[in-house]
Amino acid sequence: MVDGRMRVLLSNKEIQKKVGELAEAISRDYEGKDLLLVCVLKGAVVFLSDLMRYIKVPLGIDFMAVSSYGSGASTSGVVRILKDLDMSIENRDVLIVEDIIDSGLTLSYLCENLLSRNPKSLKIVTLLDKPERRKVQIRPDYCGFKIPDEFVVGYGLDYNEKHRNYPDVCVLLEFDS
Repeated sequence: MVDGRMRVLLSNKEIQKKVGELAEAISRDYEGKDLLLVCVLKGAVVFLSDLMRYIKVPLGIDFMAVSSYGSGASTSGVVRILKDLDMSIENRDVLIVEDIIDSGLTLSYLCENLLSRNPKSLKIVTLLDKPERRKVQIRPDYCGFKIPDEFVVGYGLDYNEKHRNYPDVCVLLEFDS
């Protein structure tokens, strides 16, 4: 399915192995707790669906959609909530499920917003991390892969709403106009 405009950075086999490892750590850390996974739409939905199947403790899920990209390849720096949570997170152990941390601006805003709702705890799991792009201090509590500063698609990540369905994480070498 991958064409000449991209190259595979992480195979689905590598991703599944890492998701299983992350789920083991999360299951251990959240044993006996009131775990709520908050998926950041749209990109993290594939990661969430795999991750929650590997986690061995009871959990709930909810979804938020936030945007700082618009339709381009670089962040605008302005964060907007497009879809808010459906349930209260007060006194819940909340784990934000993110596909990728880039500048950190969106996630920093999201963390501030969620902390104002009085969760019992708030942590972050991300599949991908680009620490060299960081503009604010933010570190995930659970991280799948640190990746180079390249634009990636697949496994839920997109460029202009395309390429989310690829099973691998791929570097996009050529952008559509």
